[in-house]
Amino acid sequence: MRRIFITNDDGIDSDGLKRLAEAARDFGEVWVVSPEKQRSAVSHSILLREPIEVHPYDFPVEGVHAFSCSGMPADCVRVGTLNIMPGPPDVVFTGINFGYNTATDLQYSATAGAAMEGEFQGYLSIAFSEGTGGCHEVTDRYLKEIMAELAEKPYVPGQIYNVNFPDCRLSEFNGIRYDRKVSRRSFFVDRYRAIEEFPDGGVKLVVNDKHMVIPEEGTDYGAVIDRCISIGIVKNIGS
Repeated sequence: MRRIFITNDDGIDSDGLKRLAEAARDFGEVWVVSPEKQRSAVSHSILLREPIEVHPYDFPVEGVHAFSCSGMPADCVRVGTLNIMPGPPDVVFTGINFGYNTATDLQYSATAGAAMEGEFQGYLSIAFSEGTGGCHEVTDRYLKEIMAELAEKPYVPGQIYNVNFPDCRLSEFNGIRYDRKVSRRSFFVDRYRAIEEFPDGGVKLVVNDKHMVIPEEGTDYGAVIDRCISIGIVKNIGS
């Protein structure tokens, strides 16, 4: 039976992780090692100077072997596949992330970073993400179909698959777009807002991004704007 390893960056209690694990049960034995709390935007970081705790977790999907982890998503892949599972996985799934992982956001994404770690370890790795509007119609309709298709792909050193589902109703859905390039654009223009000034001249800042939507052909960014599923290959370091 195929062994499937799953992690995410939204934490072990996230709805997206639960839905991904539910879908994956149709394709094999599912193992989940997920951060004990929110770890978004930590990219491919790992813990080196503090111990990592892993504990069995009462996961809400029957038949799934689940564990919470004090580390980062990439740590979850490392300890999960090297120490927790009885053998190496046949495929690594990450997500389903709350928010698109497209364009320049990929460099910050721990969903992508965990998939990259899976690739580093020698496993076929696929990252899944969707919009934040709460409409899962397209994801729920096509997740298993795309999962089945990509899980049969051969492992190719130096690359992961990156899948983004549009946040729209099926009646508004415009199809699946393959071979999407990673856009150089961003959904947000970065800026910060001062919320406190200190006597020593210091300042406390919070992110205050401006949302931008600019259509772009041929890219992951453009596909989700056009209400399409985006599927593309993202190259890992050294490839």
